[in-house]
Amino acid sequence: MFFKKEIEHKTLFRLALAAFLLAIIVVILGAFTRLVDAGLGCPDWPGCYGHLLWPNEAEEIAKAEANFPHAPVETDKTWPEMVHRYFAGTLGLLILSIAILSIRESIKQPIKQSIPLKLSLFLLALVILQAAFGMWTVTLKLWPKVVTAHLLGGFATLSFLWILVQRLGTTSWRLQEPQLQRLNSLKPLMIFALIVVIIQIALGGWVSSNYAALACPDFPQCLGQWIPPTDFKSGFNVWQDIGPNYLGGQLDNEARTAIHLTHRVGAAVVTLTLLILGVKLWRLKVGGIHDWVLLIWGILLAQLTLGLSNVLLALPLSVAVGHNAVGAVLLLTLISIIYRTYNARLIDT
Repeated sequence: MFFKKEIEHKTLFRLALAAFLLAIIVVILGAFTRLVDAGLGCPDWPGCYGHLLWPNEAEEIAKAEANFPHAPVETDKTWPEMVHRYFAGTLGLLILSIAILSIRESIKQPIKQSIPLKLSLFLLALVILQAAFGMWTVTLKLWPKVVTAHLLGGFATLSFLWILVQRLGTTSWRLQEPQLQRLNSLKPLMIFALIVVIIQIALGGWVSSNYAALACPDFPQCLGQWIPPTDFKSGFNVWQDIGPNYLGGQLDNEARTAIHLTHRVGAAVVTLTLLILGVKLWRLKVGGIHDWVLLIWGILLAQLTLGLSNVLLALPLSVAVGHNAVGAVLLLTLISIIYRTYNARLIDT
């Protein structure tokens, strides 16, 4: 009986790992769809011009344009949107399977390692909410608040799936008591680092949803000035009207500049915070922790390089998608360090 339960537990782990890997693809596809301006490639939801896939033949395109006269078919934008939807839908089915298996196993006699039922159910609720945000992204015509919330929801789904994978398959750090005490003393700094990284991701989403990535085409100055004209009130007005088509953005240059500069300041805050955290972790003189410090610094350097390249190279698609992907990896790495810190144990226990 115990052997059977171990096999079922491994099945749950494999499902969680598969969902996590698929979530990475979904996040990257979401970034690609947004960056090629395909968010409204299909004016309806969940289909595309009434099709399960997208209109491709001349006759299908003519019929689609007759049914949606306000939205001419652009085939280079229909397929990214629908591919993203199908991958996201598959992810939803995987998470549903995880929730069902978790419920089934939690009803049975508990095994040595408990089933994270609450986390599995939370993920199911989160992916359902994500589906709603995906629908609203289309029906509300790329309303910046919804687009940003959809991006954050994607990062949240990815993050909680990674936590689920770790709960099902990761061993905790084993430290001497003095090292464990010093590690525990860094928890507030770790949580602060997590908060500033999440805020920076949200700012990145706000930059993207308001088309402010190229508001400052130079670096380190912006528009040839250290303090260019800005309009923070309009740039961070979260009460924008529902109704306009926000494809291409509705803000003027000064508002977009304010958003862009805030994202730059956020990058500086994240960099300083992670450098300080890394130094303090390094001083613990534990080999495994040193590896994590080097990893997060390397990812941070890559992310800063991609961000700078976006500015100086005028937002090339591959670099912009990479910037989103590496931002997700940075968040996941920090979550990994925090998870291991909160689950660290004494060597002799």
